[in-house]
Amino acid sequence: MASNQPAPSSTVPAWNPTEEDLAPIRGRHRLPKQRMISRGSTVLGVATVAAMGVGGVATAQGKNPVPISVPQDLPSSVAADLPDAVTDAIEDDAASDVDDSAVSDTVVSAQATDPGEQLRARILAQAEQQQASAVDADRAAAEKTAAEAAAKEAAARKVREAAAEKAAAEKAAAEKAAAEKAAAEKAEQEREAAEAAARAAAQPDYVTPTTNYTISATYGQAGDYWSADHTGLDFAAPSGTAVRAVADGEITSAGWAGSYGYRIVITHADGTETWYCHLSSITVTSGTVNVGDTIGRVGATGNVTGPHLHFEVRIGGSPVDPAAWLNEKGVTY
Repeated sequence: MASNQPAPSSTVPAWNPTEEDLAPIRGRHRLPKQRMISRGSTVLGVATVAAMGVGGVATAQGKNPVPISVPQDLPSSVAADLPDAVTDAIEDDAASDVDDSAVSDTVVSAQATDPGEQLRARILAQAEQQQASAVDADRAAAEKTAAEAAAKEAAARKVREAAAEKAAAEKAAAEKAAAEKAAAEKAEQEREAAEAAARAAAQPDYVTPTTNYTISATYGQAGDYWSADHTGLDFAAPSGTAVRAVADGEITSAGWAGSYGYRIVITHADGTETWYCHLSSITVTSGTVNVGDTIGRVGATGNVTGPHLHFEVRIGGSPVDPAAWLNEKGVTY
């Protein structure tokens, strides 16, 4: 039975592959890498690079990098076709991590389509919105910092003003108190001066040598108690009664005087001397005295029979009647 298969032709050479035949074909017939990338995914890569460029510019201007996120409604086929380097760059929000060679290959081989352009526009709009939000946040932070600084300065100024007001009030109060004190001191001095003037006006030029007395002996009286007639006027008074200067003068003698006991001699302006004898004590021993000043105390020292003041008046060294002399000066006793 004849076979339907054609007889082998003697003109067809048998195929016997060699090493050269198995070598890869070089030149224009080289097969390109299999890149299953849709045009939409290519445009997404271009948009991603543009958006990351915006973030890079913001970083160069001293602003915080703008994070880039992939829209939630990105088709799975587009996302699946993204190169690994681009996907990693989008997830990490860092433009520096993108594989430039992968992006370049994608850009060169891509042609923009409407869905890709829309995605690119959405990413750019999101980047601009996030950049504006970052700027607004920086501005708000700066305004808040400025407001806090202004509030602190206002509070510090208020404290300084309060301290200045307090210091001024204290100074005014101190000045007022000092003025009141000075006025009071001046008023007191004026009062004392007025009282002194009144006393001086009321004070007579001459007074009796003591008070609360009884005349016990007069001038020229004779008696067994004296070697000669009595040379003075005796004022009997309790021991310790004050003895006072009968007029202004200066004490020229004060001390023990024999039978006169303790004695004080005052010399007056006209040279008249007044003697105060038989004192129990001497209060003033020297210096100038004024009329009425206490100079000693009544006693019983010397030649006496009891406490009394022996008062003498001597003009030119000789005794005169003390009663007449006092009457002449306007003093009654």
